[in-house]
Amino acid sequence: QVQLVESGGGLVQAGGSLRLSCAASGNIFRINRMGWYRQAPGKQRELVAVISGGGTTNYADSVKGRFSISRNSATNTVYLQMDTLKPEDTAVYYCNAEGRTAYWGKGTLVTVSS
Repeated sequence: QVQLVESGGGLVQAGGSLRLSCAASGNIFRINRMGWYRQAPGKQRELVAVISGGGTTNYADSVKGRFSISRNSATNTVYLQMDTLKPEDTAVYYCNAEGRTAYWGKGTLVTVSS
């Protein structure tokens, strides 16, 4: 099993920044890709950004140029730096880890006020 614990969510004004963290523990050797997804009220969960074990990244078009994903393999932590936040970024953000199966954190709420 893999456990994921997110932190760093909160309330921020439009144009502001937040940094999300996700710490992985357990059978981390099973993990290859890690990333962030989000789910806004009334909408489906969507991919925000992912990073492979080799460091390859992929972003949703809506966050390109504003968000940056990074990974510290020594501490098994993945980060999401979110800049120039917009009200439409408001959502619960979930950490994801992919190995033999998908693992999910409980989520952290990000609220961007206009």
